[in-house]
Parts: sequence; structure tokens; C-alpha cells
Amino acid sequence: MAQPKKKALSPAQQYLAEVLRLLRTARGLSQTELGSLMNYTGAAVSAVETCAKPATDEFLESAEGALEAGGVIAAAAKYVRLERYPEHFRGVVQLEQAALSVSSYCTQLIHGLLQTEEYTRATLGCAFPPLEAEEIEGLAKARMERRALLDRKPVCCINVIHEEAALRRRLGGLDVMRRQYEHLIECAQRPNVALQVMPMSKGEHAGIPGPMTVIETPELTSLVYTEVEGQSTLVSRPEEVGVLTRRYAMIGRQALRPEDSVKLIEQLRDEL
Repeated sequence: MAQPKKKALSPAQQYLAEVLRLLRTARGLSQTELGSLMNYTGAAVSAVETCAKPATDEFLESAEGALEAGGVIAAAAKYVRLERYPEHFRGVVQLEQAALSVSSYCTQLIHGLLQTEEYTRATLGCAFPPLEAEEIEGLAKARMERRALLDRKPVCCINVIHEEAALRRRLGGLDVMRRQYEHLIECAQRPNVALQVMPMSKGEHAGIPGPMTVIETPELTSLVYTEVEGQSTLVSRPEEVGVLTRRYAMIGRQALRPEDSVKLIEQLRDEL
């Protein structure tokens, strides 16, 4: 029976493999010698240099130190990590990670920045067509890396309004949801995080047209990101951004106050 073809590594991984080989040879090291300095085998170094296997974050961090690369490998690794995200979302991740503030209205799921790893894996398990285990692993790791924004200096202000229905959707089972609720409650205690809930009792409200994320850039301009069925739009025209940011502000006024929102999340947790 014919064996399935291995998926080719991304251009960023291929470039990083070439950089690793050039730095190693410039230092006059064999693959085995470099592996010894990194606490890896020579075969592991060879696998990365020949693109037989992708380099892990741990491997790249070790290579950066062993080769005294001056940040060259670390810089290339940023683009390798970026490729873990879906193609349509990569540009948004870069904007998000540099943003002064991120303000989102979520209708179906808990915001990716606020998800536990278990909840993330449950959401990825809902994909159709189904994702392979390797894809789920990469996407879950990428989403967890985004959470570094919560602790970034300078501080990023994160404002999230969830539809109550999104919070009530029990993904992954009761234990997963209980831990997810507790994580949300902990996040709400952060000085740079504001959580609100749009209650299901609120019939007509400004969020009915759908979800959105308003990103405030370091240049003090705003962009609005929307996504439906994997098709994304980044709105930059000032007049359109103005309409959407005013809509977001209205959604915030119509939602529960942050303190009441946390009480609702606590109630949902206690109902499990």
C-alpha cells in the first residue's frame, strides 16, 4: 500500500533550517557537536536542517543559545510561530499582539484570549471537515501563545462582551466548562481586562448584526476585524470604522455591567 506523502514544511521552517545550517557551519560544528551543546542528538539537528521534522520552540531556544546567534534564530522563530495560525488570521494576530487595546463582541464562543487549553481543544474538535490531531495540536498551541498579550508590557487593555448563549454552550463537558468559568472570573480581576455579558433576556440590541473586534494600533488608529465561516474582513476606512466602533460602544452600554457580568458567570459555574 502506498504511504501518504508527508506535508512539506512551511517556507518559514525551510528558511529557519537553512539559517541553522549556515550558523552551525560558520562555527565549525558538526551536527553531533551542536546537538551535544543543545542536549539534543545529532540526528535531531539533522532532521531540522533537512526539513524532515519541524523545529520545536524548545529546540530553537536551545539553538539560539548554543550558537550565540544574537537573536537571528529567535527572530526567524517568530514567523514560524505565526504560521501555526490559519492563514486568514495571521495578519490580525500581528495587529493584536502590538495593539494598545482589543475590544471584542463574541456571539458563539468564548474569546480566544480568554480560553483555557481544554476549552480550546474542545472548540477545535468541532471543526468540519474534522482536523487531524497534528493540526489541532498546532492550533491549540498557537492560541495559548496569544494569551501572552494579557501580561504584555506595555499593558494592552482587553474588553470582551460575550453573548450569554456563548457562555452557556457546554463544550468539552462539565469539568471543562467549570474550569473555563473559573478562568474567566480570574481574568476579570485583572486591571487591564473588562468582561461583560449580553443577557439572553435582552431581545433587541446593537450586536444582532454579528461579532466584531476593534483593534487600537500603536499609531492611535482603529481597525475592525470581522470573520464569518473562515472568511475574514479587516475594515480600515475611517467612515466604516467609525460606524462599527460606535456600534460596539452601544453594545457595551446595552450589556450587563462588568460586576453583574461576573456574577452571572459565577452563577453559570455554580449551576454545573
